[in-house]
Amino acid sequence: MHSKQDKRPTLLWIQGVTCNGNTHSFLNLPNIDQLLVKFRLLHHPSLAGEYSFEDMAACRFKCDILIFEGAYDPLMKRGGVLLSKIVEHYAQTAGHIIGVGSCASFGGMFKASAPERNSGLIFNEEIEYGPLLKYKSKVINIAGCPAHPEWISYTLSMIAAGKKVQVDELHRPIELFSNLAHHGCIRNEYFEWKVDAVAFGKKEGCLFYEYGCRAPMTHASCNKILWNEVSSKTRVGTPCFGCTEPDFPRQNLFSTKKNMSIPVDVPIGVPKRSYLTLTGIAKAFHIQRLEGKLIDYKKTD
Repeated sequence: MHSKQDKRPTLLWIQGVTCNGNTHSFLNLPNIDQLLVKFRLLHHPSLAGEYSFEDMAACRFKCDILIFEGAYDPLMKRGGVLLSKIVEHYAQTAGHIIGVGSCASFGGMFKASAPERNSGLIFNEEIEYGPLLKYKSKVINIAGCPAHPEWISYTLSMIAAGKKVQVDELHRPIELFSNLAHHGCIRNEYFEWKVDAVAFGKKEGCLFYEYGCRAPMTHASCNKILWNEVSSKTRVGTPCFGCTEPDFPRQNLFSTKKNMSIPVDVPIGVPKRSYLTLTGIAKAFHIQRLEGKLIDYKKTD
């Protein structure tokens, strides 16, 4: 147990309806040891803490920082105790409450499967709804499926340093979610000249028009803070699924919904009429430097 002189903030990580994806993501954080030494870890489902699962479920202590992973189901039980009772006990005295992952933030995958029961802590999609609305000033949502480990590290490091984490209207840290996933994408030139990808897994071509890429409409820093410091979905030839947004998951993730060949959704901040005008102009040009390898792929497919 801790000494009375230990002034580090106490940290508790509990789970609702979850696939454990955010825990696995967090465990891949390169500097996890250096981060955790800044806190007293009371309980974590996969890491050694000061208290057991039974102690946590019985509400035998309090915490400074409450991290909640997974969707919230008021009828769920942990250790025979209603999740609603557990969350309320720790939330009322915690100084910070972190919803880690899109399920804790907006309901996510489990909201999609059981919308009548599962939600985020203070949102059901973008609508304010959830068990901790009365504590919403303390809630920080680190959306993502899963949340990037560096995003979790940034948020906890700010709190440990006594700094305020500025959040947007969906309570996501502005420092991490003010950009779009489109920013920093190495396919941006293809996007600008409307040169479309012809297959998954290729380095060339834009995935927006044909393959459902949501990067121009998704607030995230995946292409600025790379996964494992080297990669992202669009870098390996997979479209962004928009997993940090409240409407995730969407149907038909690998296709772009269109109306008379026009994308239903256009990039954030661009009027649809202007986007269509720019698209028409861009497609009138043929940039051999960009289209060359795509032609080679079409010949071999």
